[in-house]
Amino acid sequence: MNTVFHEGEIAIQKRVGVAQMSARVGNGIKQTIPTLAANFLEEHPFIIIASADDNGQLWASILVGDAPFMKALDERTVYINALPDETDPLSAILETGSQMGLIAIEFESRRRMRVNGTVEMLQNSFLIHTEQVYANCPKYIQARFLSEIPNAEKAKREAISKHLSVEQIAWMRSADTFFIASAHPEGSTDASHRGGNKGFVHVEDNTHLMWPDYAGNMMFNTLGNITLNPNTGLLFIDFERNRTLQITGRAEIVWDEAQIEQHVGAERLVRFETEAVIETQNALPFTWVFDSYSSANP
Repeated sequence: MNTVFHEGEIAIQKRVGVAQMSARVGNGIKQTIPTLAANFLEEHPFIIIASADDNGQLWASILVGDAPFMKALDERTVYINALPDETDPLSAILETGSQMGLIAIEFESRRRMRVNGTVEMLQNSFLIHTEQVYANCPKYIQARFLSEIPNAEKAKREAISKHLSVEQIAWMRSADTFFIASAHPEGSTDASHRGGNKGFVHVEDNTHLMWPDYAGNMMFNTLGNITLNPNTGLLFIDFERNRTLQITGRAEIVWDEAQIEQHVGAERLVRFETEAVIETQNALPFTWVFDSYSSANP
């Protein structure tokens, strides 16, 4: 039996009838960093990271640095020469022994890889000791090209709120991409990408949203975590206006066929309730120029 999956992931795989296929796909999950993956990390000026606070709340954030600010020191250690800004919720969370999920994504080529592991803090930097390393397919990634901002303004973080503002709701309803942090109850943490055409995120009110779960890699890492632990974090990036929206809350999987049929291409739905919301202006030293939608988008 393939043991790379935990009980939540296996439960979803069995429910949708792909357990054997998932086991074969799971053979691609390694503890070590292949040479191609090491090179991919070194090319990146940003990564998405995810971790949980002492209360179990999940947060996702974008971490930037001058490439190569990431380097594979050996086959099971990634060095990251950057830390979250002191106003970022992940700044207070990260400590030696913390669990972290990381996703490196190159929008222009639609390549991505994920690293899950344990943090070891250093001065102004940290290590991740890898437990899971694997690539994902290019599905649902919209192609964008980086555009650096000369003399970028200092980030300005808005106050934390419990509810989404009218402007934030409009932003999310027009989004085609976001990132999601999830974790097993015992701590193993994951960061993942979600994408679709504009409008694929359905905001019901100022505390509830829903999105379709499309056909993917059949590993069900995120859904498997949610099955066991509803605490979840979301990260939305405004690629043109240089803003980020970090949300922590609770998620649940919707299996009701009548609801699923209302969302083109959906195999399941995920419903999310917000508990805290942080918006940051001037979040990054670059923006992105949109190129094209993924041909896989429903």
